[in-house]
Amino acid sequence: MASRLTGKWVLITGASSGFGAAAALAFAAEGAKLLIGARRVDRLESVAAEALKRGAPAAYFQVLDVSKTASANSFIDWARTKTNQLDVLINNAGGAMGIDLVADGKDEDWETMLQTNVLGVLRMTRAALPLMINNPGGSIINIGSFAARTAYEGGAAYCAAKAGELQITRVLRLELSGTGLRVSSIDPGLAETEFSLVRFKGDVARAKKPYEGTEPLTAEDIAEVLVWVANRPPHVNIDEMLIKPTDQAAIHKVHRRKKI
Repeated sequence: MASRLTGKWVLITGASSGFGAAAALAFAAEGAKLLIGARRVDRLESVAAEALKRGAPAAYFQVLDVSKTASANSFIDWARTKTNQLDVLINNAGGAMGIDLVADGKDEDWETMLQTNVLGVLRMTRAALPLMINNPGGSIINIGSFAARTAYEGGAAYCAAKAGELQITRVLRLELSGTGLRVSSIDPGLAETEFSLVRFKGDVARAKKPYEGTEPLTAEDIAEVLVWVANRPPHVNIDEMLIKPTDQAAIHKVHRRKKI
């Protein structure tokens, strides 16, 4: 059966790496047309070029910083020059900064997490909704986290931010009831991307630690799920999905194999 995504317009934030880049390539393989944004334009250019090779009829990219209202609005203004209708919005931009206890926390880390994971989702959704509101079957898919559903030491701001994303998703589903738009939260557990490298501010050795001895999720695993969710029949909404690697039973319980 042909993909329902063929020829559809898909907007992905944070598409320069990780889940966002993998999603761009996965939607490209379905024949979707892409509008991708992130702060690293050189990375976006590479993703767009690969997306065209994978089958995207079009793959456009533009700088985007979801922590800035002006950037979010100008990105959507740019998107309007390509299409007057958006079929899928993936709010992926976000991430964690640091793992300090509250007593040692840094304002700049907290503010970055709340600006990107919470206000960024609100800004991009607000800006994009006029392109989606008359398009029943369209999808807003927010990338959440296992951290939205449980707490761990050193994760106060990140857990709060992702819990905020989850509640925004639930509110949107209520507010958009009757429009035919679907709203979903996809919440990964332990996944090996640049997430830890960003969280630990470039410390490669520390960034590898969470994954040692495990088989974590990959960006491609999540991209496959995003395509599946967006490709459901228009009357089917996947409200929330928590995805963990088999090795992760809980935030604090991860099976780790001994080195041989």
